[in-house]
Amino acid sequence: MAFLRLIFCIFVFTVPALAQEAPDRSTTGGASTLEDILARQRGEQVDNSYRSENTGQGNAEGLLGQLGTRGVASDSDVYRALRYGSADVTVSSRGPAASVLIQDGGMWWLNFRTGPLREYGTYILVGMVAIILLFFLLRGKIRIDGEKTGRTVTRFSGFERFGHWLFAGSFLILGLTGLLTLYGRDFLIPIFGKEGFAAIAQGCKWLHNNLAWAFMLGLIIVTLNWIAHNIPNRTDLKWLAAGGGLFTKGSHPPAKKFNAGQKIIFWACILLGVSISLSGLSLLFPFEMPLFAKTFSIANSTGIPQMLGLNLPLQMSPQEEMQYAQVWHVMVAYVFIAIIIAHIYLGSVGMEGAFDAMGTGEVEEQWAREHHSLWLDEVQEKEASKGVASPAE
Repeated sequence: MAFLRLIFCIFVFTVPALAQEAPDRSTTGGASTLEDILARQRGEQVDNSYRSENTGQGNAEGLLGQLGTRGVASDSDVYRALRYGSADVTVSSRGPAASVLIQDGGMWWLNFRTGPLREYGTYILVGMVAIILLFFLLRGKIRIDGEKTGRTVTRFSGFERFGHWLFAGSFLILGLTGLLTLYGRDFLIPIFGKEGFAAIAQGCKWLHNNLAWAFMLGLIIVTLNWIAHNIPNRTDLKWLAAGGGLFTKGSHPPAKKFNAGQKIIFWACILLGVSISLSGLSLLFPFEMPLFAKTFSIANSTGIPQMLGLNLPLQMSPQEEMQYAQVWHVMVAYVFIAIIIAHIYLGSVGMEGAFDAMGTGEVEEQWAREHHSLWLDEVQEKEASKGVASPAE
């Protein structure tokens, strides 16, 4: 997990800011110049150090003789002190984030969330849908080539299917509510208005927070049920070399209970599921489970960030922890959703007989022979050793 988060940090922090020559502010008494204002209007980055380093706090002597109606600090001084965290704030609440009234660092999060994050995430989802449509047009539905026997083989037990549908069903709702939260303001407000969208967003938040527990339980069940069947072996290399028979009609490379493609999906679901669960828990419990400051500390101890010229922060406010966790949560979700889209296609309309495996738990014997021949042989041998007639007899 630390390595994955380090990749994210490299992605975020390696976009260098353009060096700018500090403008002459002697004529404005250190305040913004016309050049600053015009640069902001053009969307350019402006160095705010002249503000963050001159908040008027702890410098009362220098302000004597400039008393205003509110004491030695002007309204601008007070605002800058609050914005950059140097104000001496006294609050009645003693929560970890109670003294943070303005979190200026959140602007990068807002700009990244509404800009590159959504833009490239949309490319991922649309790209996957386009690939599937192209595959369908070129290959069509993968049908059972041989003659159907009319006999069935039990592929998954009731408990296996329960774990799968708990995991899959909760993920679909989590993905939908997450996408509505991310894109909803653009598409739902014009239809339902702001009040209508507020109600939808509140419902999405409730579902997202509470169904997360079902998702994590399903993840545990799926892992325990199938991890032993998803250990890579040499048969997987042969399956991959043949492209799984997906691109050639009549090609059916041998496979056990899960082929190499399904194993890739399995391990992707496990790794992404654990990652998205951890970031989700951090969002639900930001004060109890801060992740990124600890991760950055471990990363800095390796010396790699310093070699790359990165300055990973070691201390973060709860708001900053939530911003990093939310961005990582969405990044993982985009990749996760794209993989599941492909999985849903092949497990339903893309392949004849595939849905039966999770629908009823029973599959046509000829389907099993073509797609999981080694597994079918094992099932029939076990049945024969028990003295029970196998499906082939």
